[in-house]
Amino acid sequence: MNSFPVKILEADGVFYDGPCESMMIPCIDGMRGIQAGHVNMITVIQPGEMMYRIPGKENQIAAINYGMLKVEDGEVLILAESIERPDEIDEEKAKRAQEAAKEKMLQQRSIREYRLAQLELAKTANRLRVKRKTY
Repeated sequence: MNSFPVKILEADGVFYDGPCESMMIPCIDGMRGIQAGHVNMITVIQPGEMMYRIPGKENQIAAINYGMLKVEDGEVLILAESIERPDEIDEEKAKRAQEAAKEKMLQQRSIREYRLAQLELAKTANRLRVKRKTY
């Protein structure tokens, strides 16, 4: 299978930089599959499960949060708020963050605070989903 260069950056640094055979990324308009020769595009990433295949290895999964995906001239650049492999996710901490986000949503202080709590709830639910997933 043909590979293509991928650079995946998160707020804290480089998550992955190297060759990739295929990717599935959660975007605002649904899951996007990327393979070698993909057309140029830019889109927004939403919280979800990212899957990518490094040559010679099994599929890799990670919980990805908001960001941007750019495909240009055969190269892929992902800029994300945060990305975590399942073994990096602290399930108890994620559960506590999820409960805190639910509580903030119930308090309904302002529309802005409610929307921020919704975003946090989506991120924590995604982290727990990826942590619990087995392949």
